[in-house]
Amino acid sequence: MMRVTKSLRTAAGFATALFVLSPVLARAEAIEEQLDCKSSGHTFISALLAGGEIQSKPMRVESNSINAFRPAHGVKLTAYDYKVFVVLGYQKDDPIFAQGKGTPIADSAYGVVVTGPPDDVRDRVHQAGSNAIVHEITPVTTAVLCKSE
Repeated sequence: MMRVTKSLRTAAGFATALFVLSPVLARAEAIEEQLDCKSSGHTFISALLAGGEIQSKPMRVESNSINAFRPAHGVKLTAYDYKVFVVLGYQKDDPIFAQGKGTPIADSAYGVVVTGPPDDVRDRVHQAGSNAIVHEITPVTTAVLCKSE
């Protein structure tokens, strides 16, 4: 009986440690520094692709040519302390990006969609000194976008 109890305690301790450490074991990357709007869609997306932080094929291409990429499996991206749901990008005449059916949003655009309320996200973006466009998608989902002509 004593052996079983000790084994259960050991297993429970291991399971607890694994549960506590599991967020640490997943790859995490904060990417708000790149959202300073001083880069290009190509530079932003190609760095994330090279680092294996986003999937290589966009999950969706909008009519305005914005390509939406999912974070790679096991990668947790954050921006301004909010979870990144989708990474956005486009660069004119760049083979990394698929062309949409409509007019492109800009020659170059990049950003993220985060799970966070727009007013809070807007405050953090401005506190960081970025002039990114902050747009409410839903009351708890917000896009942060940099673009240039």
